[in-house]
Amino acid sequence: MPICYHGRQIFIDADHHEARVNGTARRTYTRGDAIMTRTGDLGRRIIHYRERLGLTREQVAEHADMSPGYLQYLEENPDMPDTGALYRLADALQTTVHELLGGDRDRPPGHGPAMANPTLEVLDREQCLRLIEPGGIGRVAFYGSQGPMVLPVNYKMHHGAIVFRTASGGSMDRDLRTGLEGVDIKIAFEIDQIDETNREGWSVLVQGPAHHVAPDEMGDVADAGVTPWAGGERHLYIRIVPAQITGRRIHGM
Repeated sequence: MPICYHGRQIFIDADHHEARVNGTARRTYTRGDAIMTRTGDLGRRIIHYRERLGLTREQVAEHADMSPGYLQYLEENPDMPDTGALYRLADALQTTVHELLGGDRDRPPGHGPAMANPTLEVLDREQCLRLIEPGGIGRVAFYGSQGPMVLPVNYKMHHGAIVFRTASGGSMDRDLRTGLEGVDIKIAFEIDQIDETNREGWSVLVQGPAHHVAPDEMGDVADAGVTPWAGGERHLYIRIVPAQITGRRIHGM
């Protein structure tokens, strides 16, 4: 069973003979062992390397000295094993911890060759909305006072509209105002997801007016729960009602 202890997710696996914490019974877990890095698609990378070698979960788990249940948990949940387990897992999968974690964290995504026979699929409006519904990181594209601008923001979907926050009086606030009452600037908003392990991904482009949410409208958007990672005083809500949505997906045959 997975439990949360001091903000850290721990997996406990027990039977009549022994109890294992994070997949192993041979060592004691300490908080200092955690590798603080981007977990990203760790589960999918584990599956990718395991299937590439033609190994079962049981075979990999035995080589990595962890329970098959914990290996299944890592494949299906966004969690990070401790340092020792991670190195044993990389060895069992005949790769490195560096590659298992996704390679260089500070390089742009999409590095490496394309798959052998990629297919580019055009997504309809319903498919696009389903992909972006969970919220996350999107990119606001507009023409600002200094020229074309593309900026990342945290967003949430709320009653069919995209909602994000910015600083009142900031550059985005000023550049997205027309100065005319009731007239909004039409902008673009892009969201994407990239699976570097399988060299697949999708992107959705939303176009629509950027509406500055007035104080008397705040009650309608405040419960969207969008929180900017950048922090700071970002109390201005901007809502984009999609006028046009297009999307593409790259996948194998």
